[in-house]
Amino acid sequence: MAAPSSTSVVIPAYNEEASVGAVVEALAAAGAWREILVIDDGSDDDTVACAHAAGARVIRHPYNKGNGASVKTGIRHATGEFIVIIDADGQHRAALAPRLVARLGEYDLVVGARSPGSQATVGRRLGNWLLARLAGFLAGHPVPDLTSGFRAARTVCLREFLHLLPNGFSTPTTTTLAFLRAGYSVAFEPADADARLGRSKIRFGRDGVKFFLILLRVVTIFSPLRVFVPVSAAAVMLGVGYAVWTIITQTHVTNSSVLLIVLGVIVFLLGLVSEQISAIRFQSRDRE
Repeated sequence: MAAPSSTSVVIPAYNEEASVGAVVEALAAAGAWREILVIDDGSDDDTVACAHAAGARVIRHPYNKGNGASVKTGIRHATGEFIVIIDADGQHRAALAPRLVARLGEYDLVVGARSPGSQATVGRRLGNWLLARLAGFLAGHPVPDLTSGFRAARTVCLREFLHLLPNGFSTPTTTTLAFLRAGYSVAFEPADADARLGRSKIRFGRDGVKFFLILLRVVTIFSPLRVFVPVSAAAVMLGVGYAVWTIITQTHVTNSSVLLIVLGVIVFLLGLVSEQISAIRFQSRDRE
């Protein structure tokens, strides 16, 4: 079982002077952590001073790079065997961090899964629910909360996927799917969230599309047939269905039906090739 003494805490922060100090102090009260790192992402307020005053070690970006870039910086600088990642906006309850860490002896990644009622707006709840259901299908494993930034993991596992992590707000999505598809053990620990201080920097429309594309990207890297087979099957079924309809109504098969069936076959064959490439990638990684 992991312990706070072997765990580094990483807090990405951008213009969070109103809350970062309280988050650091709450974490310090919750456990004897190896270190608490605040990654300041080019803030133009007093985030750095507040984090320093609360007792955190602060690493500064010279300009704003994105939440994911801050998380990656924290992972690179962390010295603990385990890492807890928690947002600086005060929505996650720091007192729950030791509970996530305690499960790392059995699991490689533990996600603080929020209940629907603790998420900000109805629109965001619906969007997160849809993304989580899609992610669960693509990953082949139930995903209660795909976008929670509150999580604990083995440092070596996080560093394995560092090259996949985006610089924006999709780091939780990417790490969850990468761990699941790579065969690591993932747990979702109930962890209700409070209302954040200040305004959210995530925009549902813009970032929702990015989350969806990242879902497809990560699953295609680890398990391409999860994406290619449904697309192939849809094209073939549509082509066959249209062919049957035209035979009944027009007594012949149209070119459109043939093209749809051929498209489905080609997509399936591309999926097989992609699956082989993915297998080769991970065989090489395992040998290394």
